[in-house]
Amino acid sequence: MSKSSTSRTSRRATVSKTDWPRIKAMRDADIDLSDLPEITAEMAAHGVVRVAGKIVPRGKKRLTMYLDSAVVEFFKARAGARGYQTLINEALKQAIEHESLEDTLRRVIREEAASYKVGSRGK
Repeated sequence: MSKSSTSRTSRRATVSKTDWPRIKAMRDADIDLSDLPEITAEMAAHGVVRVAGKIVPRGKKRLTMYLDSAVVEFFKARAGARGYQTLINEALKQAIEHESLEDTLRRVIREEAASYKVGSRGK
């Protein structure tokens, strides 16, 4: 039977063939996404949001919370006709998205570094 594709040799070969300087120099526009299917609005509408593995129902939830007066005044001053609560909600969503992206990037970098270390042990 042949070796599993996750063997040390296979991972080492994959890591050594990656042109990291070229990858790092790439801009978003340089990446060819033509073979990926486009996500339609219908597909997104059927998507499921999960937080910590739990499915989160769509919609909003009414709650009572206390915020510093300076925080409320900051958002009221910038809200205009939209409403300061909407701005607070958007700021919180952006913070979550940024954290999720940062966590994902850190995880990917750790995994890549680990596979590189595994591949370099055999040298």
